Amino acid sequence: MAKKEKSEYLIQAVSHALDLLEQFHDEVDELGVTELSKRLKLHKNNVFRLLATLESRDYIEQNRVTENYRLGLKTLEMGQTFIKQMGLLRQSKPVLESLVKECNETTYVAILKDFHIIYLDAVETNLTVRVVPRVGSRLPAYCTAAGKVQIAYMSDEELDHYMPQRELAKFTTNTITDREALKKELHTIVEQGFALDNEELDDGVRCVGAPIRDYTRRIIGAVSISGPSMRFSDERVEKELTPLVMRAAEEISSKLGFQK
Repeated sequence: MAKKEKSEYLIQAVSHALDLLEQFHDEVDELGVTELSKRLKLHKNNVFRLLATLESRDYIEQNRVTENYRLGLKTLEMGQTFIKQMGLLRQSKPVLESLVKECNETTYVAILKDFHIIYLDAVETNLTVRVVPRVGSRLPAYCTAAGKVQIAYMSDEELDHYMPQRELAKFTTNTITDREALKKELHTIVEQGFALDNEELDDGVRCVGAPIRDYTRRIIGAVSISGPSMRFSDERVEKELTPLVMRAAEEISSKLGFQK
């Protein structure tokens, strides 16, 4: 008896349900039945049945005001479970905690996704004035330390693909919006092995980040230290925080099998 291809075992209804869930991404937070029907090329009755099934298990919920649908809490729970099980997160947590003990500033681990960074985890300082953790948030890579230190290793072709031809969005007076100026800074980051965010995303907030590599030597994330600029003097950043964050990145990389 011939062995069946995996595609022969696919259940169409399950595939349609997953297609429906995948329509909610990036800036798309709510969709109506008509729009979902068009996107999925399914009859409205089929879409209703899929939505009812997913809603009964809390993967989808309906906004009672707009009557549109959005992702439910169960998707968040599954996402959090995935994050917790990731090797990067497991290996970085104790390093972040140790880092906070040494500098008493908020520390993060982040990954790059479509020219944005997503903070996977953070360990907070116990100081009253602090940076609010943004775990799960998508932030522009070009104006964050954790982002710049990852896109710095992209090829010019990759950068041209992700960066719009127009000027980059300006968040503060320090945001680098000129493409060539950004490329020049990225070359410097590669040479020095770390990146700085000098109040480029948020006024009054500075950050320093270093890249995390795995056993293939590929950059898979970044570790960063962030805090109010009043505590992040140039001298402290240079003499204390930069060596700490680079050492932390090396430690996490080593745990993931990276060897120099």
